[in-house]
Amino acid sequence: MTAQVVLVTGAQQGIGRCCALAFAAAGYDVALNWLDDEAAAAAVAAEVHAAGRRAALVQGDVGHVAECGRIVEAAVGALGRLDVLVNNAGIFPRVPFLEMTEAEWDRVLAVNLKGSAFAAQAAARAMLAAGHGGSIINLSSQAVRGTPVGVHYSATKNGVVGITRSMALALAPHGIRVNAIAPGTTDTAQPRYGNTEEELQAMGRALPLGRLGRPDEIADLAVYLASGKAAWVTGQVWHINGGSYMP
Repeated sequence: MTAQVVLVTGAQQGIGRCCALAFAAAGYDVALNWLDDEAAAAAVAAEVHAAGRRAALVQGDVGHVAECGRIVEAAVGALGRLDVLVNNAGIFPRVPFLEMTEAEWDRVLAVNLKGSAFAAQAAARAMLAAGHGGSIINLSSQAVRGTPVGVHYSATKNGVVGITRSMALALAPHGIRVNAIAPGTTDTAQPRYGNTEEELQAMGRALPLGRLGRPDEIADLAVYLASGKAAWVTGQVWHINGGSYMP
């Protein structure tokens, strides 16, 4: 039986890396999209191979629509099919609202929101062309509730919720499920921009469950949402945050 294939964007580190490894452990072959650290991406590919699965490295910037299509095409070309897309690539440059520039706004929206939408479009087209359904998992964030140094980021992560619900409706007739995961503060490089290690650990202790999230916990949820166990789940936003936000 041919293995299913997942494409993970932003797979060179953090949640993306853990998603790639969790899907490999679940029996998927993995296409690893990376932006600017080939050595890190190659190290993830080596871990996928060590798990007995195939891996393909696909460089590209999802902030450009043409790149989204090329990334999906390269993944299918390398591994033969595409069953799951994890829209993980994202940026969060901290900037006070009163200092935010149009260029900063445009770049964050291009990567986090436009990139997620058009990567999903390209993936869905590939799934339909192959004659099968699939699963798309978008990464939102607890920042949907707002952040003073990330107005642009919060806008994109709220937008991800909107496109998830709308794409779920658009793609349901084709057997493609679309869901979103909204992590709280997770122990990766991203929250270390703008926070000291001491501040970060204090944030974790202040959560109801008393610690930061682990990226592998986010990845395990992504694997579940892609699996047959979630076959009747679409258009949903899964908040995973240690109890810090309960919408």
